[in-house]
Amino acid sequence: MPAALPPERQPVIIAALRTPICRANGQLKRLRAHELLAPVINALLAQTGAAPSEVTDVVIGNAVGGGGNVARLAALEAGLPVAVPGLTVDRQCGSGLDAIVLASRLVAAGGGGVYLAGGVESISTAPLRAHRNDDGDPAFFSRAQFAPHGLGDPDMGVAAENVAAEFGISRSRQDEFALRSHRRAVAAAADGAFGREIVPLPSESGTVSADDGPRPRLRVMGRFPPAFAESGTVTAGNSCFDADGAAAVVLTSLARARELGVPDALLVLGTDTAGVEPRLLGIGAASAAERLLASQAVAADAVELVEFNEAFASQTLACLDRLGIEPERANADGGALALGHAYGASGAVLVTRLLAQARQTPDRTKLALAMISIAGGMGTAALFRYVRL
Repeated sequence: MPAALPPERQPVIIAALRTPICRANGQLKRLRAHELLAPVINALLAQTGAAPSEVTDVVIGNAVGGGGNVARLAALEAGLPVAVPGLTVDRQCGSGLDAIVLASRLVAAGGGGVYLAGGVESISTAPLRAHRNDDGDPAFFSRAQFAPHGLGDPDMGVAAENVAAEFGISRSRQDEFALRSHRRAVAAAADGAFGREIVPLPSESGTVSADDGPRPRLRVMGRFPPAFAESGTVTAGNSCFDADGAAAVVLTSLARARELGVPDALLVLGTDTAGVEPRLLGIGAASAAERLLASQAVAADAVELVEFNEAFASQTLACLDRLGIEPERANADGGALALGHAYGASGAVLVTRLLAQARQTPDRTKLALAMISIAGGMGTAALFRYVRL
């Protein structure tokens, strides 16, 4: 492995929390993005004992919001001092993980202090978007353009079909994987595994303290018709659903973490972002992870904890196959197929899950990998080591 950084520049994640992840236009539909994120910020500072005035920056990913720097807005909503700045990152689905990557690089560069990093998405309250026609009237659109049309700029579901065809991912494998994701998430929720990482939120009907997506789906998976191509294999059952939610981490140097007296951490060993063909955007995470693991001289089978954003079962399986990671080893408590995909937050949810899983056996050092594929043909991966401090 590459030489370790000195403690004052070694980035570590010392806390990670998230909101419940709820279906878009559901229980969290009245909360705007900054209102989802602010309670997570407050809970993280309370958990670690870091002073609000010590926060160097708030770095937050967001994909479909209205602009205006939601990171700064959420920091002020949370009551952080006005001297604390905020930076909003947009790498679409990768935004939350890329915000954490950016903050870790700032620490590694000697930035010092404490960073709050993660992502948020309120699809329910996202603004309508429109281009201007030649006459000045609005022409509304559902998503931005991610690549030149000459390269192919498929919708997400069509891209998932492209990946399934290109890499031979069968309908039966996709359905089996999606069903396992739901079963694992249902079991984890029943065990209380998610409760330790969730910050409850208010809603019209009371407090929301649990995800609302996981379903056993024991008999209906095979009944879903193809959703994006007439003879395709990608269905509503083996695809994620849109969701609202937020997730964030506290990231600082190893030296500062020891001063704070926290018991454990995820050391950030390395990160990578790679580009791929836009028509096969779902394979982007594998390209990033391949380069990252090679740079760290780590074999895929040495990684004990793997979290991959399950936007579609087809792309998840294709990436895991390419990396030589058995699908059963990934997403131990289920993933986005069961929990939902809150675009800008999803990458940060992966890191929150890794820390929670690592803490289930705190006596063991573990390697952990987070991966996410990104619209436009990209992927981001981050490698961590869980340690006791």
